[in-house]
Amino acid sequence: MSVAQRRNVLLIVVDQWRADFVPALGADFLKTPNLDRLCREGVTFRNHVTTAVPCGPARASLLTGLYLMNHRAVQNTVPLDSRHMNLGKALRGIGYDPALIGYTTTTPDPRGTTDKDFRFTLLGDLMEGFRSVGAFEPSMDGYFGWLAQKGFDLPENREDIWLPEGEDSVPGATQRPSRIPAELSDTAYFTERALTYLKGKGEKPWFLHLGYWRPHPPFIAPAPFNTMYDPAEMPKLVRGPTWQEEAKQHPLHSFYLNGISQGSFFHGAGGAASELDEATVAQMRATYAGMISEVDQALGEVFDYLDETDQWKNTLVIFTSDHGEQLGDHYLLGKIGYHDESFRIPLVIKDPDAPDSAGQIEDCFTESVDVLPTILDWLGGTPPRACDGRSMLPVVRDGAPDDWRKHLFYEYDFRDVHYSKPEGVLGLGMDDSSLCVVQDAQWKYVHFAALPPLLFNLEADPAQLQNLAEDPAYAEIVARYAQRALSHRMKHAERTLTHFRSTPQGLEERQP
Repeated sequence: MSVAQRRNVLLIVVDQWRADFVPALGADFLKTPNLDRLCREGVTFRNHVTTAVPCGPARASLLTGLYLMNHRAVQNTVPLDSRHMNLGKALRGIGYDPALIGYTTTTPDPRGTTDKDFRFTLLGDLMEGFRSVGAFEPSMDGYFGWLAQKGFDLPENREDIWLPEGEDSVPGATQRPSRIPAELSDTAYFTERALTYLKGKGEKPWFLHLGYWRPHPPFIAPAPFNTMYDPAEMPKLVRGPTWQEEAKQHPLHSFYLNGISQGSFFHGAGGAASELDEATVAQMRATYAGMISEVDQALGEVFDYLDETDQWKNTLVIFTSDHGEQLGDHYLLGKIGYHDESFRIPLVIKDPDAPDSAGQIEDCFTESVDVLPTILDWLGGTPPRACDGRSMLPVVRDGAPDDWRKHLFYEYDFRDVHYSKPEGVLGLGMDDSSLCVVQDAQWKYVHFAALPPLLFNLEADPAQLQNLAEDPAYAEIVARYAQRALSHRMKHAERTLTHFRSTPQGLEERQP
C-alpha cells in the first residue's frame, strides 16, 4: 500500500482542556495556529461533552464508547471490567496496531490478577488492548526516566521540577516559569515519542492515540509560555457573589467548595481553592493558556512531519480532551460535580474524505462516546452493538441527520476514593453517590440518586446560579426532564446480546 493510499488515524487527546478555550469557538485571545489550522480544515463541534468525569471514567467512556452507567469504571481507581470491547481491541480486529502515547488511567479487572498486583497501588494503568509507545504511567516513570537519560539532574522530589523558578519563589499561581525548561517538558517528551513512532512506521498504515498531559495541573508553564498571556485579557469568572452563597445551591456543591485544596493544582501550595481572588484566578488562567500554546506548538511539529511525508491528506485527525476544568468558575478547581466547565470539551474532526466541510462549526449535540464509532466507521470497521455513541461521519459530511440526539447526557459518580470522601459528609451510601444530567439548548436537569435535583433555565440563567427545581411553577419541567433521563437510561441499558433471539429455526440476529 502506497503512502497516498493508506488510511491513518491520529487521535489527539489532551487533558483538562475546556471547550471555551478554542479560538474557533470565540477564544480569540489564544495563540494556537496549529489548532486553528485543524479547525479551518475540519469541522469544529460547539456542543460537545465528555459523558463522565474525572480522568479514568472519562477515558473509559471515550475508549469504550460506553456511558458510565454501562462501563462502570465510575471513579478514578475503580476497575474497568475486562469483558468490555474498547477501541484498542476493535482496531486489532481490523488489522491496525493500536499505538498509544500518554495514558488511560485504567484500573485493571481484579478477577484477572491478584490483590498483590502493583497496578492497584496506582491511580491507573494502561487500558487492555492498546500498545504503549510512549509511556507516562506508572507514576510518570517514563517521563522522568527520559529526563535522566537527557542528562537533567532530577531533584530528590521529582515533582519539584514544577515549582516556580527561583529559590525565593512562592508556590501558587505565578508568572514565573517552571524549573523544567520547555525543551524538556512533558509536552516535549510526548512529541518526541510521537515523531519517533511515526518515523518508524515506514509505508504501513497506522493509528496513534497521541496524549498530552497539559493543560492539566500543576498550573505552571515553562518559559516562554509563562509570559505569553496577560492575565487582564483572560475570560471573566462565572460565579456568584461569594462562595458561601454558591454553596447554598446544593449539598454536593457545598462539599467541594469546602474541600478542594490549591495543593492539587499548584505544586507545594496550600489553602482552599474557594479562596482564590479574581487576580489570582486571572494569573492561573494566563498560565493555563500558556500551557495550551505549548501543546499547540508541539502539535505543529507532528503536523509538519505529516505534511512533509505526504500523509496529512489521507489521515483522519480527531482533536479532543478527556474532560474540562472549573478554572475558578463557581469557586472551584478541577473536574467535578455537574457544572458545564467540567464536561464541555473541544472536538475537531478533520476528515480527508470531506473537503467541502472544511471550516464549518457544527452546533448539534455530540458526546465522547461518539469518537469510537466514528473512527471504526472511517476505517471500515463495525462499532460494537453495546456502543452508546454514533458515528459522526454523517454529521461531518452532510450535517446532523433528522434523527440525531436532541439532548446531551452525562454522568458523575462521587463515591469515596482515597483522596476524596463525600459519602460520610453527605450521609450517602456508596451506590447512592451519583448523578446524571439531561441538557438541551434551554434546560439543564440534574438528577441525583439520593439528593435533591437541580433545574436551570439556560436561556435566562446561562451561569446556572438559580436552581428552579424546588419552585412549584417548574414542577412540570422537572417531571418532563426526569422522564427524559429515565427513558435515556432505559434505551441505553446494556445491550451486547439483546439483538439475538432463539427461534424454532435456530439463532436469529436482528438488525437494529
